[in-house]
Amino acid sequence: TAETEWLPPFDVSETENEIIVKAELPGMDVKDIDIALTDGLLTIKGERKLEKEDKKENYHRIERQFGSFSRGLNLGSMVKADGIEAAYKDGVLTVTLPKVEESKPKKIEVKS
Repeated sequence: TAETEWLPPFDVSETENEIIVKAELPGMDVKDIDIALTDGLLTIKGERKLEKEDKKENYHRIERQFGSFSRGLNLGSMVKADGIEAAYKDGVLTVTLPKVEESKPKKIEVKS
């Protein structure tokens, strides 16, 4: 079976202080997942390998997707590069990216 590229589903949500990206990556090993943030572009890539067992097994149907994937999400200048956290549990990768503080108008007192 030839390995091809597949596209795992992603969910992107937002709270007051962070952007949260969740990706369904069942059956993957953490060492096969790469995450990078470059100029506001979050890239998640990896490879899910077809398990090969020693016993002779004739597949009649393979519906699960295997192979490499690469997904990019443009988050612009909304997130900080520092403080990004990633966790992988029960086949779901969660990447939490802190938002930059919006520039707030500074009140300037006029003295007389």
